[in-house]
Amino acid sequence: MDSAPPSYKGRRHPVEVIAHCVWLYFRFPLSFREVEELILGRGVLVSHETVHRWCARLGQAYAGALRRRQPRPGDERHLGEVFMKIDGEQRSTCGGPSTPTAMSLDFLVQSRRDTAAARHFFRRLLKKTHALPRVVVTDELRSYGAAHREVMPSVEHRSHKGLNKRAENSHQPTRRRERAMKGFRSTGGAQRFLAAFSGISPYYRSRHHLMTAPGYRAGMTLRFAIWGQATGAAGA
Repeated sequence: MDSAPPSYKGRRHPVEVIAHCVWLYFRFPLSFREVEELILGRGVLVSHETVHRWCARLGQAYAGALRRRQPRPGDERHLGEVFMKIDGEQRSTCGGPSTPTAMSLDFLVQSRRDTAAARHFFRRLLKKTHALPRVVVTDELRSYGAAHREVMPSVEHRSHKGLNKRAENSHQPTRRRERAMKGFRSTGGAQRFLAAFSGISPYYRSRHHLMTAPGYRAGMTLRFAIWGQATGAAGA
């Protein structure tokens, strides 16, 4: 059963406007001021500070609602890393897609790449998906193998640089967004943004180059309908 949409208690703007602003920010490499300008072009007066508050308060809730409406993830997990500087220090961001849906499952920003960090990520992944995968594919970092033997020894582990192109490709939008935002200011801020971004943005990145135009439009129409249900905009 679908969960109830987020609460909009005390709102001064229509739910459709709030949901659309949040969608614009997480779907495209836009700043809060650019979202403000786009909405103003449609005759709606919203400040960039308000857009910021909406994204911070509702982004993760929207992403979670979308994930709960998706089919169960496949039995393969492709995990990889992307490195970024946050407040002058290098951080490792782990994450990756499931095979059939190409949706990013989770992102975790950490300062280390040791066995404890890999173990933390594996346990977080199992908690999110509530199921053991059949296969886990990672790069050749040894800490993945040690954590795998401890956390899920019954799962097949494939470790090879050439096998993990899916995970590397899934990080490209994250890297582009990091550049557009001119980096993240804090680890907590990066984690909060990626928690919402990884649930909203990939949902609308359909493989339209492999689809007919009518098929692509039908798929996107369905996605927008589900977005309306998840945000409560459809029944507003």
